[in-house]
Amino acid sequence: MSAPASPAAMSQAVTNNLEAFWMPFTANRQFKQAPRMFVAAKDMHYTTSDGRQVLDGTAGLWCCNAGHSRPKVVEAVQRQIAELDYAPAFQMGHPKAFELAARLAAMTPSPLDHVFFTNSGSESVDTALKIALAYQRAIGQGTRTRLIGRERGYHGVGFGGISVGGIVSNRKTFGTMLTGVDHMRHTHDPERNAFTRGVPESGAEYAEDLIRIIQLHDPSTIAAVIVEPVAGSTGVLIPPKGYLERLRDICTQNGILLIFDEVITGFGRLGSPFATDFFGVTPDLITTAKGLTSGVIPMGAVFCSADIYNAFMTGPEHMIELFHGYTYSAHPLACAAALATLDTYDEEGLLTRASDLAQYWEDGLHGLKDCPHVIDIRNLGLIGAVELEPIAGEPTKRAFSAFLKAYDDGLLIRTTGDIIALSPPLIISKDQIDELFEKLRAVLHAID
Repeated sequence: MSAPASPAAMSQAVTNNLEAFWMPFTANRQFKQAPRMFVAAKDMHYTTSDGRQVLDGTAGLWCCNAGHSRPKVVEAVQRQIAELDYAPAFQMGHPKAFELAARLAAMTPSPLDHVFFTNSGSESVDTALKIALAYQRAIGQGTRTRLIGRERGYHGVGFGGISVGGIVSNRKTFGTMLTGVDHMRHTHDPERNAFTRGVPESGAEYAEDLIRIIQLHDPSTIAAVIVEPVAGSTGVLIPPKGYLERLRDICTQNGILLIFDEVITGFGRLGSPFATDFFGVTPDLITTAKGLTSGVIPMGAVFCSADIYNAFMTGPEHMIELFHGYTYSAHPLACAAALATLDTYDEEGLLTRASDLAQYWEDGLHGLKDCPHVIDIRNLGLIGAVELEPIAGEPTKRAFSAFLKAYDDGLLIRTTGDIIALSPPLIISKDQIDELFEKLRAVLHAID
């Protein structure tokens, strides 16, 4: 009988096996044939398993707004885990949860002054949808059960999020989803707005599609409308001038709650703390995540007004007002990371830094207009998209080839369909913006 393998040998055998991990939103078979592994990160760069530096052009997954391994955040998490590793969120609390909620409420425009903590953008969306439905019932509008999303919208991967979302691949294989959901048309209009710098002039009238839906279903049946102020994961679709204002007016006139999904636009991405500040349009609820902790610990938050909160604060005081929550709501480590992230944003002026870099970013991005296969470029704040002409009969292949080539050349980009999306950490320098676009230019000239 052979001797049993040593623990070290067994560990090596297990860790060398890539098969067990079913990777999310990934071409698993392609990846496992030629893995791309990050083993460290600092500031604007990842380090690969073979020792190369990769410039982060996507802030991880739109989330590492303050950059990577920032000292204040690292130290805060280290201290917290030694002090209080976990505290139950049901019928109990811990100080940092209340401190964080108060700081966040002070950042958002009036009347958004209450915060419900989640663990991700997907959970924030489902939470906001449930709050909207329960609120309408609490104020005696229980017939309002419909939820309205938008074509090409992305609201995470929960059943609520994919139901109101409008990305076909995220929906088509998962059954009928939630009932009572409808969708407005998207605002993408390349015939009129291709290569627009910033906010498109044309397209505010697309908001009128909400009136069509209201007329179809009657306003008394509709609880809420949810949109991304800037649609990110579908390929960076910028709202036309006046569009969000018109949505706000229509919702107000018809007693419908307006939800802004700011999981991507929140925490400085547009050059202001939130898109609601940038556009001057205040919704009834805001969903956030990602930049809340700069991606260090999973966390999300939903903002709502005192009117919404107080609508639930009725009945006997010992009764639970909203039967919803998560085991890890306001997790102590997440709260510590978020507080330190907010400190970092404040000390370095990161929540408004994108406004200072926006013109430089825009000029560099639109400088790629003459590259092969480029059919549109879009930008706002420190977000950008380069749309490529698809290869006939092979959609997504051209952009995926660009992704692989960029990684080989030391640049991380994000692709969705045949669109390259860019959203670097807010600490990016002008020299690094130049480097990013120089590398991307070379990539676009290299691919077929």
